[in-house]
Amino acid sequence: MKTYLGLAHGFHDAAMAVIENDSIIYAGHSERYSRIKNDKNISYHMPLWHWKCNLNTAFYERPFLKNTRRLFAGQKWKSAPKYDHYIPHHWSHAAGGYYTRPWAAEPVCVVIDAIGEWDTCSIWYKKKKVWSKKYPYSLGLFYSAITQYIGLKPNEDEYITMGMAAFGKHVFDLDYLLKYNLHKGIKEYVVGTNEDIAAAAQACIEKEIITIMTRARKYSDHLCYSGGVALNCVANSKIHGMFKNIWIMPNPGDSGSALGAAAAVNGNMLEWNGPYLGHDIQRTIDPKQVVEHLIQHHYCGIANGRAEYGPRALGNRSLLADPRLDIKDTMNKIKRRQAFRPFAPAILEEYAEDYFEGPMNEYMQYVAKAKHHYKSVTHVDGSARVQVVKPDCSSILRPILEEWYEKTGCPMLLNTSLNIKGQPMVNTIQDANEFETHYKVKVF
Repeated sequence: MKTYLGLAHGFHDAAMAVIENDSIIYAGHSERYSRIKNDKNISYHMPLWHWKCNLNTAFYERPFLKNTRRLFAGQKWKSAPKYDHYIPHHWSHAAGGYYTRPWAAEPVCVVIDAIGEWDTCSIWYKKKKVWSKKYPYSLGLFYSAITQYIGLKPNEDEYITMGMAAFGKHVFDLDYLLKYNLHKGIKEYVVGTNEDIAAAAQACIEKEIITIMTRARKYSDHLCYSGGVALNCVANSKIHGMFKNIWIMPNPGDSGSALGAAAAVNGNMLEWNGPYLGHDIQRTIDPKQVVEHLIQHHYCGIANGRAEYGPRALGNRSLLADPRLDIKDTMNKIKRRQAFRPFAPAILEEYAEDYFEGPMNEYMQYVAKAKHHYKSVTHVDGSARVQVVKPDCSSILRPILEEWYEKTGCPMLLNTSLNIKGQPMVNTIQDANEFETHYKVKVF
């Protein structure tokens, strides 16, 4: 029996994952330990890092091939770390989905991101690459360049661009920008408001993604989708009906490739029991006390169990609030973020279709249309990025929601990540205590 240590680091959002006997033992983000947002380096506080030399290590890209592209792009050659295995970047993405998929049927795997070594989007079938497009064409670089152009932070604020798009109108096309190398941003002047530019960018990538998925569908009607662009839940909703099954591993970006690299070397299907794979806070929470606090004070934090592997809080590192109240502005002030930003609802699975219409799942990967009047969990266009909380969900969120529904008759709560804008999510009990002290939010 071998233990495989997957590593992704050197660019942004470094991560580590450990597989043993076809089970995922651990997967976590470096930033949660170092407290440096999108930390590109592996923190020495992460588990097993000091013992990496005794493990079978897998790195999430091939450094030599990447360096050839760096030279082509006018960048410097970068020295490579020494590991046992170097997995092609896009196969690291694809393998993360392929080996964790919840069904046996042979899938087609689609990867769309900013850039790997040379590939920027690719299609894989039976673990072989059957099609790709290469740098400088890149949907991920395009979206990051737009994010920067409208005054946001690239490689971090793309989800804000997606949210801003709902406030704009698609009154012009930006498809022509895909002809350019956008690695260093957009050089020409784009006429329009930031909102309209965001709307045009969103429309552009949706059209391109649909074209790629139409090609992929020829191989299989079961899709594994990964890469940073797979975090665009609005675009995901547009392809939802194109396949019989779609699996997006809850951490499809580069940090998820730590698991993908280890999975590629391991070579067997993995036992997927959910995204709660990170640092463990072992303490007992009484759902009744949480709900009583919510009824009296309207919001609270949850820091319990193993941290989520991925960018979205799914109940173990969450900030919860009463969605029946007009509480959106209050929550945005607590998190120090833009007032227009929407919040997501977490809802008991058995009531989801009573309150929302459209694609939904347990990982907040799609947007659905609201059928209710709770404005605090509904975006300006009437949509919501719904988290469906199933009866077998291992998070404390399920019993909290059950108790909340019993007390209020409302089966949902506002759920956002337990952090302040620009900071990593709370990870340890010490982080939770500091958050409670500094921001005056009760954290259970």
